[in-house]
Order: sequence, then C-alpha cells, then structure tokens
Amino acid sequence: MSAARRPLPHDFHPQVPELVVSSEDFADGGILPDDHVYSEGNVSPQLSWAGAPAGTRSYAVTCYDPDAPTGSGFWHWSLFDIPASVTELPRGAGSGDFKGLPEGVVQVRNDYGTRDFGGAAPPPGDGAHRYVFTVYAVDQEKLGPDADASPAVVGFNLRFHTLARGQVIAEYTAPEA
Repeated sequence: MSAARRPLPHDFHPQVPELVVSSEDFADGGILPDDHVYSEGNVSPQLSWAGAPAGTRSYAVTCYDPDAPTGSGFWHWSLFDIPASVTELPRGAGSGDFKGLPEGVVQVRNDYGTRDFGGAAPPPGDGAHRYVFTVYAVDQEKLGPDADASPAVVGFNLRFHTLARGQVIAEYTAPEA
C-alpha cells in the first residue's frame, strides 16, 4: 500500500479482536468485478464472516472508499442490526429486491443518497480506489440509529459498541474516458 493512500476509517478506532471476512465474489486485495460497479451491475457482493467473540448480539456491515476525491471518502453501503445468528449476506442482499437480507436489518443512506448498496464509481483517471467491506461484531441487538442516520452516525455508534471487526478489500480503477 502506498504511503500516499488515505487511512481506513477504523484506523482511528480502538483495537479489537479480528473477525475473518471473505467474499466469494473477489479475493482480498484483488480487483472488484464489474458486477459490483455502479454503472455495470451495481450488485452487492457475497460476504461471510467468522470468529465473533462471546457477547456478540448483532453485526453491522459497511463499504467505504477512502480514496474518493471528496476529502471525506465515500460511503457505498452501511447496514446494521444484522442478527447474531447470521454470518453471511448473499450476493445481491443489499441491492434490487434485497433477497437474502435478514428481516429487521437497517440500511442507511449511502453517499449516492439511497438506502442500498451503491457500487464502485471512481472518476476516470483517478487511479485505483479501495472498496473496504468491514463487518463489525456488535455488543447490542439494536445499535441505536434509525434509517435516517448518516453513515458517520452509524460509525460513531460502532466506535463504542464494536467487540470485533474484520475487513476484505477490493480495488477498482475506472477505465479512461
């Protein structure tokens, strides 16, 4: 990773045990497939996780691009109140008809302004962007915010209620126009 790259959002949070997070759709450190690009398929990837500590009462999932040319990154997906019995979100759970999204899960607006997964869309010529899919083990069944919260408010609450955290990162570079 280049020293010029922006930090990840949880680099500023307290250290916690690590969850093991993976995706059937891409390898950690690999290329994000076109199906997960906003203008191509805009389908949320399959994610699974393991290794939650005792006391986990729910999970949260986020997708964040720290390399977006905004000064504050770009939130592509933020959802929480995933039941503790769930350790996988199937491909497409955060998009379309939300098939496979557990009942009661809260999705807040992403930076596109929609309450779903919004795929990669870096500007052409801006280089590789990282898409950081993070899963949080949460010490509460209900995190607290509602669907009108911003991803920043969700992150604030996760800062104080995360028991463990893990991530899988894929990169995408927009073709030159």
